Amino acid sequence: MTSPITLTVDKRVATITLNRPDVLNAINEEMLPLWVDALEHCRTSDDVAVIVVSGAGEAFCRGGDTSKLGAHTAPSPVEIKQQFWDRLHRIPRKLAEIDKPVIAAVNGLASGAGVDVSLQCDIRLAARSAKFRVSYTAFGLVPGNGGSYFLPRIVGEAKALELFYAAEPIDAQEAMRIGMVNQVFDDQDFMQQTMDFAQKLTERAPLAMGLVKRAVKQSHSMDLNTHLDLISSHMLITRPSEDHAEAIKAYEEGRTPQFKGK
Repeated sequence: MTSPITLTVDKRVATITLNRPDVLNAINEEMLPLWVDALEHCRTSDDVAVIVVSGAGEAFCRGGDTSKLGAHTAPSPVEIKQQFWDRLHRIPRKLAEIDKPVIAAVNGLASGAGVDVSLQCDIRLAARSAKFRVSYTAFGLVPGNGGSYFLPRIVGEAKALELFYAAEPIDAQEAMRIGMVNQVFDDQDFMQQTMDFAQKLTERAPLAMGLVKRAVKQSHSMDLNTHLDLISSHMLITRPSEDHAEAIKAYEEGRTPQFKGK
């Protein structure tokens, strides 16, 4: 049987693929432990420097599996809480543990929880034909996968609320205009451009990238002085590092540095 989550690694770029193309990669319970395991492997493996999350077929992720939704399928309130907290929410919590760059490669429709999956990543790249729909209110639901946390931080509170209230699709170009997407590529070149971008990141100092990511994420809950204090401590790690010494030496010798993450 085909796995609903696949993981491949090539030249230090790991690709995690949501692999239920027949249902537009709708999220079901079978996917979740496999997804967490794939993320944990990427977090701990020295062979992985960058992570790309994408969807098989013509969609990124249409959201939750609608066959399991609706009042007629609803379990008890306690079971609903457990489904989210103990299962689905393990994905954003695991991503929060990962210092490596994580890229969402949105190759088609992203709707509901599928949008949230993209928002959990550090960077979003989109195919020109991609569509985003923050669809929860159209289905009488609240953002169930971290959307109400991530979206206001990315596009601002007012724009996030507009998207939540309207529940209308927007195209990739509009998503880029409002800051929801970093870059848009033509469909025929999309995955190659995405992998080229990911490959460039593998050439940067992993120790520095990880500390930059931590500093940016933690800045949301810090005042300026606390943040600057943190950065000065991070500099104590990076300035004497082998990677920094290698970068200076490579610059002076006119070659590409070979970083070790030390």
